[in-house]
Formats: sequence, C-alpha cells, structure tokens
Amino acid sequence: MKKITIIYWILTGLFTFVMLGSAIPDVLMMDLAKQGFAEIQLPAYLLPFVGVAKVLGVIAILVPGYPRVKEWAYAGLTYDLLGAIYSVAASGKPAKDWAPMFVLIALAAGAYIYYHKKLKADILKKTNNSLPGNQSTAGFDTSFV
Repeated sequence: MKKITIIYWILTGLFTFVMLGSAIPDVLMMDLAKQGFAEIQLPAYLLPFVGVAKVLGVIAILVPGYPRVKEWAYAGLTYDLLGAIYSVAASGKPAKDWAPMFVLIALAAGAYIYYHKKLKADILKKTNNSLPGNQSTAGFDTSFV
C-alpha cells in the first residue's frame, strides 16, 4: 500500500508540476507563450482558455475525492498534450521539439495507472478492516450501532 501511494504521488507530483508550469504562461499570456503559439500558427486568444483548462485539470487531480472529475482531468490533460504534439509536428518543427512531450504522456499514464492502483488498495484496506472479527471500522459510519 505505501509503495503504491509513494509512486502515485511522485508521478502525480511531477506531472501536475509540469502541467501547472506550462499553464501559468498561458493564463498570463506571456510573450514566450504567444511566441510559441505564433510559431505553430495558433491564435493567441486561445492561450487563456488552454491555460485555465490546465489549471482546473491540475486542481481536479490534486483535490481528494471526485473520482469521475479526476478521470476527465487526466483525459483532458492528455488531449492537451496530444494536441500540442500534433500541432508542433504538423507545423514542420523537427522531432526534437515535439518528441520529448511523449515523456509527459508517459508520466500522465503512470500517474493514472497508479491512481487506480491506489483506489483499489484503499478499497481493499477498508474491506479487510470491516470483515467480521476485525475491530476496526475502516472509516465507515458506525453511529447507527
């Protein structure tokens, strides 16, 4: 259980750190972000939209609970990365400019996989602690007893 949790938080921390770091210049419409969008022939007015979407995705992943929202956040951030790879590659840039983004997709996949492993481990822990003969209530409401 601890190993799964540690790996989950390392992968999630790295992934969300990078995504948040890429969102801030977008939200603030910094010159670097505008230049990047101009180089791949995308309009600068999309920057705040993409940046805010990334920030919301990072928040959804980091806030406890809300598993359905987390699923959407992982999907949305993955689509963002895939769109970035496609846009940079389609604009004629060399592979050295877009291929490293696959590392971020691998980080996202790892974080997502370990999110589900962590969920399963948490459920198993609660289930095992609530079996007859166990004294623990495993976080279940026992006020009716």
